[in-house]
Amino acid sequence: MLHPSYSDLMKVVNSDALPGEAPVVNSRYSIVMATSRRARQIIAGEEPLIHSGKDEKPLSIAVEELNQGKIKILSEEEN
Repeated sequence: MLHPSYSDLMKVVNSDALPGEAPVVNSRYSIVMATSRRARQIIAGEEPLIHSGKDEKPLSIAVEELNQGKIKILSEEEN
């Protein structure tokens, strides 16, 4: 099971949206795509933005980075 949950991650990502604005992410798919992209960056050699143990997997690092607000998911307008 993924900790934090998808709904918790969606709350973190959408916390920057102003009242009345559309949320940045509407589905789990967006969370999965963002964390998998970041995990691939870490595998390719980019430094993690959080302190992690040697045994921690790239996907776990990416999820925690998103949960701590170290990485952001851009809305379609920002891309």
